[in-house]
This record gives sequence, C-alpha cells and structure tokens, in this order.
Amino acid sequence: MQNLVRTGAVVVAGLVAAVTLTGCGSDSGKSDSGKGATDGQASATGGGSGSAADASALEGTWAGMTDGKAVALSVASGKAALIADAHVCSGEVKDMGKVMLELKCTDGDTDRTMGSIESNNGKTITVSWDAGGKDTLAKTDPGALPTGLPGLPTP
Repeated sequence: MQNLVRTGAVVVAGLVAAVTLTGCGSDSGKSDSGKGATDGQASATGGGSGSAADASALEGTWAGMTDGKAVALSVASGKAALIADAHVCSGEVKDMGKVMLELKCTDGDTDRTMGSIESNNGKTITVSWDAGGKDTLAKTDPGALPTGLPGLPTP
C-alpha cells in the first residue's frame, strides 16, 4: 500500500510538472513563421508535411496505462519528459528518418530510453521502445490532469 501511495505521489508530481510545462498556453496564438499551417493532428506515420510537422504533432501531454502501471509523457519545444513505473526520464524528440524519443532516466533505467512513434492520430500515440515495450497513450487536455490513473487524487 505504501508503494502505491509513493508511486502515486511520484506520478502526480511528474504530471503537475508536465502540465506546467505544456499547459500554460495554447497553440491558438502562436505564429509559425516559415512553417506550413498545421492543426497539430498530423500523423507520425504520414499525413504531415515532413518530419518537423510530425514532431510538432507530438507536442502536449499524453497519459495511459501499460501493464497496469501509469505512464505519462510530456513534449514541449522538442523536449520530452516521461514518468513510468516510478522512473523519471527526460530528453529530446529526434528526427531519425522517423520521429523518435531519445531519453535518459535519472535512475539509470533503460526500458524507455529510445522509442519510435509508431502512430499518432492526434488523440492517441503508440510508442515502441527499443527495449521491447510498447506504450499507447491518450492526449490530455491542456492544464488538466488525466483521469482514471491509479493513485491520483480526484478533485
């Protein structure tokens, strides 16, 4: 029980940090000079106009459950932060022929250090990790904590 509370506290702290990074504004007032107009819904496997559009479609906060454990990913300005199973990882979104996440975990965990975005329809993403795991995450509303994750307090 104590591990669940501790894990829940880590997830909440990470999600608050992720929401703070990505939820403070919206894309509606941004000027994308030099870029084609995109609505942020481009697919990472096609449908965007090049890798820059595909990477920008990853912007935001994503959350879900993998093997019964909470996973949260936040992407802002090409930087990524991930919290999964009490591991905290951060890094960058990279263009390596396809959109990739290159992360380093603070505790040395290597389960989610290099991942490719297999699909992104603007509402859900699937990340396949080089270590063999796969996460399917849903986009959260800006400024809101995701619902339905264990250990999160309800408002």
